[in-house]
Amino acid sequence: MADPQSGRSPRKLGAKRYLWLLSAVVPGLIVLAWILVQLTGLSVFWWTGPIMAFILVPLVDQIVDLRADMSGFDSPHPLEDDKFYRCVTYLYLPGQYLSLIFVCWLWSGGGWLTMSTVDKVGLMATTGIVGGIAINAAHELGHRRARAEKRLSKIALAQTGYGHFFVEHNQGHHLRVATAEDPASARLGESVYRFIPRSVLGGLRSAWQLETARLARAGKPWWSPANDILNAWLLTATLFAGLVAWFGPVVIPWLLGQAVIGVCLLETVNYLEHYGLRRQRLDDGVYEPVGQRHSWNSDTLIANVFLYHLQRHSDHHANPHKPYQTLQHCDQAPQLPAGYGNMLVLAWCPPLWRRVMDPRVLAHYGGDIRLAALKPTDVPRGSSDDAGGRVAYP
Repeated sequence: MADPQSGRSPRKLGAKRYLWLLSAVVPGLIVLAWILVQLTGLSVFWWTGPIMAFILVPLVDQIVDLRADMSGFDSPHPLEDDKFYRCVTYLYLPGQYLSLIFVCWLWSGGGWLTMSTVDKVGLMATTGIVGGIAINAAHELGHRRARAEKRLSKIALAQTGYGHFFVEHNQGHHLRVATAEDPASARLGESVYRFIPRSVLGGLRSAWQLETARLARAGKPWWSPANDILNAWLLTATLFAGLVAWFGPVVIPWLLGQAVIGVCLLETVNYLEHYGLRRQRLDDGVYEPVGQRHSWNSDTLIANVFLYHLQRHSDHHANPHKPYQTLQHCDQAPQLPAGYGNMLVLAWCPPLWRRVMDPRVLAHYGGDIRLAALKPTDVPRGSSDDAGGRVAYP
């Protein structure tokens, strides 16, 4: 019997849900790269990760050109209670860590082949993409209320050493998103190369302030084992120390390099998700509540499958406790012209990015640039950023 609101049958919904399992195969890109090099002798396949993320997936999304409602019924309750979707996120972690061990073996001379420095750089890029998407898996796990899932979130973050994201994203970014106080919200005209250092340093500083304040309220010192930043960083230190002890110091630069790539991938995603958007101040000086219009949205099919609906970012910020499988597309939200794969590449070319995105920001605000997120030097009198304001909890 079809659902009366959506018109979809349970059988059709059941077939769709298994597409989510594709997200768990991402760590397999490292093994796939090795197999392809072994079979063909072509070293270009060490770059399988970038090829998949920035060429093949965007190309397939353009060909398919379909907004597939992967969330199933319009009523979210059957999906919220379905443990299958939670297990899908759990599955990423075993593959993530098995692939990390495998890649360290390759970097240290294993694999029955000889790798040049360029080959190792390509493999590092592929590994960095796996780590970057692991941050996205950690993002989904960190939003859940179950303590076990929050612990899994920290484990997923250990590969990139970005454990403070667990604190800053949930307690800082979601509170301050699209305001001048949020380091992870990009300003109009700001390049991604200026944004990334500002977001990384600002996010780290904010996370530390939030966590030390939380511990102080509980009567605990900052060096307490309960410090979620320190125990997350300890996981990274333990992981890297174990891999170096196993495979030797030769893996150190590659481990650090893949972590940097993973972090830069995440921060570029942050850049495009809120570029130029600003919450306005109300008469009492408090920022307006978070809504669909404060995040850029995209709804390409394949990228959404691999990213746990991250591209439905408007609904995520408007309803941060909704699990990924229930997030909905919103026509009222500002829309990116393409999926994340294309937009990431565009962001790395600032003149092209501004040519595409700046007019969309202005159109979103009816041509009134004072409503957009402006750099401090560009703030005109009377704009939302003209004076300090308080942030309202969403």
